[in-house]
Amino acid sequence: MDTLELTLILLQRLSIIATVAFILSRMPALGRVLSRKPSFKDKTILTFVCGGLGILGTFGAVEIHGALANSRVVGVMVGGLLGGPFVGAGAGLIAGVHRYFVGGFTAFACGLSAVVEGFLGGIILRYWKKGLIPWHIALLAGLSGEIIQMIIILIFAKPFSDALELVKIIAIPMITVNSIGVAIFMSIIKSAIEHQERIAANQARATLKITNLILPHLRKGLNEQSAKNIAEIILNSIGVAAVAITNKKYILAHVGLGADHHRSGHPLQTKATINTTISGEIQIANKKQEIGCSNPKCKLSSAIIVPLKKRKEIIGTLKLYYEKENSITPVDIEVARGLAHIFSTQLEIADFEAMARLKTEAELKSLQAQIHPHFIFNALNTITSLIRIDPLQARKLLHNLATFLRYSLKREREIPLREELSYVEAYLSIEQARFKDRLNVIYSIQPDIDLEILIPPFTIQPLVENAIKHGLKTKVTGGEIWIKIYREALHTVISVEDNGVGILNNTDTHKPNGTGLGLYLVNERLRRFYGDESIVRIESFTGTGTKVFFKIPNKPILTDAIYSRNN
Repeated sequence: MDTLELTLILLQRLSIIATVAFILSRMPALGRVLSRKPSFKDKTILTFVCGGLGILGTFGAVEIHGALANSRVVGVMVGGLLGGPFVGAGAGLIAGVHRYFVGGFTAFACGLSAVVEGFLGGIILRYWKKGLIPWHIALLAGLSGEIIQMIIILIFAKPFSDALELVKIIAIPMITVNSIGVAIFMSIIKSAIEHQERIAANQARATLKITNLILPHLRKGLNEQSAKNIAEIILNSIGVAAVAITNKKYILAHVGLGADHHRSGHPLQTKATINTTISGEIQIANKKQEIGCSNPKCKLSSAIIVPLKKRKEIIGTLKLYYEKENSITPVDIEVARGLAHIFSTQLEIADFEAMARLKTEAELKSLQAQIHPHFIFNALNTITSLIRIDPLQARKLLHNLATFLRYSLKREREIPLREELSYVEAYLSIEQARFKDRLNVIYSIQPDIDLEILIPPFTIQPLVENAIKHGLKTKVTGGEIWIKIYREALHTVISVEDNGVGILNNTDTHKPNGTGLGLYLVNERLRRFYGDESIVRIESFTGTGTKVFFKIPNKPILTDAIYSRNN
């Protein structure tokens, strides 16, 4: 047999290699190996598969002068290029031991070369840092491996004259064909992996698009109207015949095929759905009988039923229906799983947001409850005493008291800074009328401050109230409060300062107790709205006064002019 004839025969065997490559590319274990996160089991499976491919190459060999021209190297080299030295050497050992027991004067040399070539492929993978080995590197790896095999045959096969004659015949065909075989094998696997990645990318894009559309509806909770809107979005986004959403007892929404008898508000109609609500496991129905619809004329022929969970508790199901039997693909199942996961996560978030709103409202009510009856009593006494001696001042104070009380009934989540300041002014006007010369208030507000910026209500007034109650109450004369609002690079700073006795030992913004309850609640609401950067900070020393301040995020501006207004 001449070199050309041997080359043509070996080329024919490449069809077997291509078929095996296609089958291998569909193995789940291969995907984990290529992700560089394989388990020991995955590597072991790949080792035996590639070793088996090497044995297959030996069985398809052509006998030449008492030796075998074969494609054994393709399997073991690919094992190394895919799984590393452990897989490559292991596959080479399996194929090499088999070749040794086949016999012939090149048995030991061929068995040894199988291990060496598999290990070589693994070394190439270890130093290749750019993902899957491309075809041209695989081709060079195959060339190198087969050249090494020829050298090993010349060294270990005896007699040398027979080994030399054999190499002259098989060297060019085996080096050429097997190198091409390794390159083809890796190209097929690379193409299959890239195809799977494209499918996954398309699936991710579709899921993300659906997510963006359904999130506003999920935030409203799961009811018949939101379920209908969500089901319609899913139906229009993916190729299914119908979409249904249920709770544990009733159909919340069903859109698409079968909507004439799968109606919202009706009890669950299919056995598969009931099984999902009980077991909490995904159900795949590939035939009408497996769906188990109670309507014999139902045209829905296959379905994916995924449980919807909230904090591990089953609350309902998401169902994707198809018109044909056995039409569900692995991609369809993963899409359904992904959508169910989004449902569960967003429903939990909606619950947390509702709890946070309730907590915020409770804190606001608690702050409003800080307006003690004796303050109103004192304010009315002050107004009464002024009615005869200064009616205009009494009228002004009465108006301010009405403003104060009206504001205290507000339930808004956020209000403009201007409105909060007007409330503080109304409060302070009453306190100044009571304390007279013992209380002077100084406003220092940067002129370009945006007074329409939204802040939580009752954020400044509790700070002012604490300054009066705990800082200035014991001062006989000369009590002063500075309300400063100015802009830093990234924040607007709001501070309340006094020259009183200091409150550091009387209050704690981190504990809801003592005289610092108001500051604590303000602190927690600011933290929830803006994060830890906006918490209340206190600078206070006994006998020298206190500064209480917080920051609100803003966009930086250029000007820093400041003006002062005295009351």
